[in-house]
Amino acid sequence: MDAVTFGVLGAVTAGRGGHVLALKGPRHRAVLARLVLARRRVVPVDRLVEDLWDAPPPRAVGAVRTFVGDLRRALEPDRPPRAPARLLVTEGPGYALRAAPDTVDAWRFEAAVAEADRLPAAQAPDRLRAALGEWRGPAYAEFGTEGWARGERSRLTELRLRAVERRAELLVELGRAAEAVPDLDAHLTEHPWREESWRLLALALYRTGRQADALAVLRRARALLAGRLGIDPGPRLRRLEAGILAQDPDLDPPGEPADAAARLWARTTQAYDRTVAAGARARLESTVGLLRSLAVTGGGGLEAAREHRTTAIQAAEETGDAELTARVIGAYDVPANWTRGDDPELARRIVAAAERTLVALPDDPAADAARCRLLATVALESRGVRSPRGPRAAAEAERIARRLDDPALLAFALNGVFMQSCTRAGLAPRRDAIGAELVALGIRHGLVNHEVLGHLIRLQARAALADLTAADEHARAVDRLAERHERPLVAVFTAWYLALREAVSGSPYDSAESAYRSAAARLDGAGMPGLERGLLPLALLGLRLARGRPAEVDPRADWGPYRPWAEPFTLLAEGRDTEARGALRALPEPPPDLLYEALCCAEAALALDLGDRPALRRTYERLLPAAGELAGAGSGLLTFGPVDGWLAAIRRALEA
Repeated sequence: MDAVTFGVLGAVTAGRGGHVLALKGPRHRAVLARLVLARRRVVPVDRLVEDLWDAPPPRAVGAVRTFVGDLRRALEPDRPPRAPARLLVTEGPGYALRAAPDTVDAWRFEAAVAEADRLPAAQAPDRLRAALGEWRGPAYAEFGTEGWARGERSRLTELRLRAVERRAELLVELGRAAEAVPDLDAHLTEHPWREESWRLLALALYRTGRQADALAVLRRARALLAGRLGIDPGPRLRRLEAGILAQDPDLDPPGEPADAAARLWARTTQAYDRTVAAGARARLESTVGLLRSLAVTGGGGLEAAREHRTTAIQAAEETGDAELTARVIGAYDVPANWTRGDDPELARRIVAAAERTLVALPDDPAADAARCRLLATVALESRGVRSPRGPRAAAEAERIARRLDDPALLAFALNGVFMQSCTRAGLAPRRDAIGAELVALGIRHGLVNHEVLGHLIRLQARAALADLTAADEHARAVDRLAERHERPLVAVFTAWYLALREAVSGSPYDSAESAYRSAAARLDGAGMPGLERGLLPLALLGLRLARGRPAEVDPRADWGPYRPWAEPFTLLAEGRDTEARGALRALPEPPPDLLYEALCCAEAALALDLGDRPALRRTYERLLPAAGELAGAGSGLLTFGPVDGWLAAIRRALEA
């Protein structure tokens, strides 16, 4: 029998095989809508009663059960009497609709929009068009005034509006601007307050040779905003109007497809050029704001942000104004959850500039917020460097932020504290507490980027503590946030977490290896060399050792910063035991990052193979604080297996 499908992007419906099912009255549809909205979770009967009636009648619970019974007969007409329902099920205190993900139009729409974000730019517009085709009218149309539907209606509507605009943006940048014009015109008829849509429509018209029409659109937007809302157009609309009037070459159709990061990179460069040319100090700070937006796009955007950041800092220092320089350095509060830097030399220069500015700041309580941001920057940019300065800067930044009681400042400082929380093994509980506070701050104060960061940190920490159920919950939560707020880099980390999950689940070795390789492919072009280099070969080494297989390393692979731990295995495989022993003894202590325990286990594996007792004692002492954890899983990316297994193997070797 065909699966039952459900529609909420318009009137609430259920169907099978192309035929609409009879759902009786409006309260039946309300129950069904409420269960769809719960996304397969249980809705208690008491909650259904509250949602269905402002003043519940005396037998409201019985009425709900009647509605559910009627719905079950409509959804599963061939179910034998007294056989348990398979679709609308009773569970605990209430009911749940166990609909498959592809049977609900809203869920298909969300999945398609997320898929479009991952597709090449040339393929994404068609996928978005298909996704938008799911809509038949306002979401949960007949329940628009119900409080239980309001939030979900707003969320789905905003996602649809962004999808329309994203598709238009892609068409404009792909040189298909004429295709974007009709949809944007219709879109603005219904939603005239969307400034981004006005901008895209004007740009699309300009790129199709309709300069006068483009200017007319911008005048309409200005008149509407001023006449009805009493506000002026935003800076993007004003810049576009100025660019059209000046026939700015940057507005010409692209020679080849460009992504959002490349466009933002161009705007950032222009902002910096204007800053230097005009000597406008305020624009320096706005340039850093653009860089911050650029960084979260990943890929070329992240690389561009790194490149231009030091230029902005240098320009600020050249003004001789320490407070301005502090603001420019400290404004780049882009959350980071990987404890190894992408560009060590760049980080060193930023730390040096921050330290110089700290010395130059006036000894005045009014400068404490700027001082806190500089200290947090030192802590963040000193990630993976074994020095007492990073932890001290992080602790001082946290003290200042808590004293000032500034949520955004505290979130920035806690990011620095997190970066300095890998100085030894066994600190996952500390990182979990940092992540929990960041999530709470993000939710309470609308700090979306730091809420995302908090979930990623908790994912890592709970994985380290072998609490994969909780880690799964954080992975789902952060994926939802990333989809809602367009944070594409998040998918890189959650894809690697799924590979880690596969590695510890007992699945076949080939399946786990394939999962790691698939995750590694997502790093291509992500703009994170500090994460990418050497990660895949290290993950595969950990997989082999955790599964009890002999260590095998490919000397041709890019081991990046992990090469010192890989080369002794190569020497050992070639029978050069003496050289392997020398390389083992020359190994430094692993850097203070999220792979500390993993590299300790790699060293332990070498020491076990070589019977090197000093190295065994050294790795045992380093790993002991992490007893009970999954080695390397604190990265959220890979694992070398349970720490307890390594400790037991070392003890046996030392006792032999």
